[in-house]
Amino acid sequence: MEIVGIIPSGGMATRIQPLPGSKELFPIGKFELNDGTLRPKVVSHYLLEKYQVGGATKTFFILKNGKWDIPAYFQNGHLVDMDIGYFIINKPYGVPYTIDQAYPFIKNDIVFLGFPDIIFNRKDVFKELNSNLVANDMDIALGLFPVENEQQASKCDMVNWDEQTGEIHEIVIKPDSTELTNCWLIAVWTPKFTQFMHDYLPEEERQRLSLENPKELFLGHIIQKAMRANLKVCGYLFENEKYLDIGTPDDLFKAQTRFGG
Repeated sequence: MEIVGIIPSGGMATRIQPLPGSKELFPIGKFELNDGTLRPKVVSHYLLEKYQVGGATKTFFILKNGKWDIPAYFQNGHLVDMDIGYFIINKPYGVPYTIDQAYPFIKNDIVFLGFPDIIFNRKDVFKELNSNLVANDMDIALGLFPVENEQQASKCDMVNWDEQTGEIHEIVIKPDSTELTNCWLIAVWTPKFTQFMHDYLPEEERQRLSLENPKELFLGHIIQKAMRANLKVCGYLFENEKYLDIGTPDDLFKAQTRFGG
């Protein structure tokens, strides 16, 4: 199966506005062109590099209408030596709907998922996660990262899991308080989960439209539904890896210091 990357890019970066453009293109650090010259490196470039190291042959950005600066910058992907395509979000109900926009083009592939505003050092995370998926014959492999404090945990999907077997017991979405110490930030999955999500969403939408104030649907919700449907889900901990969420002012400034040298 081909390996394909997905980058959901539907957010408006309200916590760090005003910005001159999409947060996915915020410059953090630098990279070297083939001729040796240096250029500013935008934040989503880091994720594309990790997809590439993991074996992805192409990536799809799924955009909120109006974020045309992203395709204007990456174009067909020649800047990062990867084929890149673009979709426009049709249903703004949450990340699962965003991902499903690419369903016809990813339904037979291994999918890499990361978030363009999450930045960390290690480059081989998707390679390791995909190896773990294959070796353990899983449907979904989640990349787990340690959180530093409760404030960081409250912005994440925290994971209750068995460190010995990798089995995921529960995903706790953005808890106000928790004793859990690891969250999931990246994922690799097979066509079985892509199909499960695609089949589930129409029913979720029917329920959603019947509610007066429906809540945002998170991917963690779908993963838990998949677990109850007996899809095989495991976790792989990158225990010494710290991450920054550049969608928050404090982490944005830290990233400029850490990666900008």
